[in-house]
Amino acid sequence: MSTSFEGHVAIITGAASGLGLAVAKKLSEQGIKLALADRDSSGLQKIAPQLKSEYALFPVDLTREQEVEKMVTGVVEKFGRVDILVNCAGITGKTNTKSHAVETENLRLVFDINFMGSWFTSKYALPQMLANNYGRILHFASIAGKEGNAGMLAYSASKAAVIGMTKVQGKEYAETGITINAIAPAVIKTALLDGMPEEQLRYMTDKIPMKRCGTLDEVANLVLYIVSPQNSFTTGFVFDLSGGRATY
Repeated sequence: MSTSFEGHVAIITGAASGLGLAVAKKLSEQGIKLALADRDSSGLQKIAPQLKSEYALFPVDLTREQEVEKMVTGVVEKFGRVDILVNCAGITGKTNTKSHAVETENLRLVFDINFMGSWFTSKYALPQMLANNYGRILHFASIAGKEGNAGMLAYSASKAAVIGMTKVQGKEYAETGITINAIAPAVIKTALLDGMPEEQLRYMTDKIPMKRCGTLDEVANLVLYIVSPQNSFTTGFVFDLSGGRATY
């Protein structure tokens, strides 16, 4: 098995900012060809100068299955293959809200983006990977999906669903040369935190034994290993990135 990323093509969702951008820059440094997907088309245009490898931009609404299918088709037409999928796109939705006060519409939106979007992309990327007997899929879950954060029903439940999907998919494709894993960060310094109530943020950070947020570099470095050819015997697993909060 090759240990390099030579010729590899990666789809990264949520690539216009935050986790997705950090991952895109890290994979770009390895010469991986990038298909960058985000509903923020202007944001995608702005990040282009920061990339060091060949890329293509795909403005897409991940909650719409036909758009996702068209996007994956476009990636194959552009680059000829799909080797890596990293699902970074996600939202917290409204937080600091008890379950009985959660708005149904908001909960459905969070599930549509966090879970359905990740399922749609994997649904259409997997046949391309199966054709080559190789692939790396990484879903972004969250520590909230393992433990549940009070006041964050929609986010916690949607990320728990992502974890469940990862375990199912890891088993389903274990003999195909495709690994499917998740990563469960605790609080990471991104713009996603800007709109979160201070009380909610403090609740989350106080649970971390290291007493700090994780950094985007720490996320990107772990992602790089998970999607590498070297990570060939770990699948259906949820990698910890929680500063000691979750050691299981």
